[in-house]
Amino acid sequence: QVQLVESGGGLVQAGGSLRLSCAASGRTFSTYTMGWFRQAAGKEREFVTAINWSSTSRAYAGSVRGRFTISRDNAKNTVYLQMNSLKPEDTAVYYCAADLHAEVDTTKSWLYDYWGQGTQVTVSS
Repeated sequence: QVQLVESGGGLVQAGGSLRLSCAASGRTFSTYTMGWFRQAAGKEREFVTAINWSSTSRAYAGSVRGRFTISRDNAKNTVYLQMNSLKPEDTAVYYCAADLHAEVDTTKSWLYDYWGQGTQVTVSS
């Protein structure tokens, strides 16, 4: 069983920054692919970014590339999402997710095995 706990969400003005954290339980965190997804009110959950176990591969949705950065610290069992130049359209609940099987396509939510409870990010205009 893997537990994921997100933190760092909040209210920020457009153009501002936030850093989300996701703390994971489990001795083998360093082997997981980790992803961030988001879901805005009334919309489907969408892929944001993912990082492989060794931080040698990252993927980003086009809408956040150049503004968001994913990173991880395997010693702390934590993955981070640095969000800069935030826009009102980034408003959503952000979820971290763990993929224990190193699936090839990290953008597909159904391939992830465990999910956090989510943290709200609200960007005001």
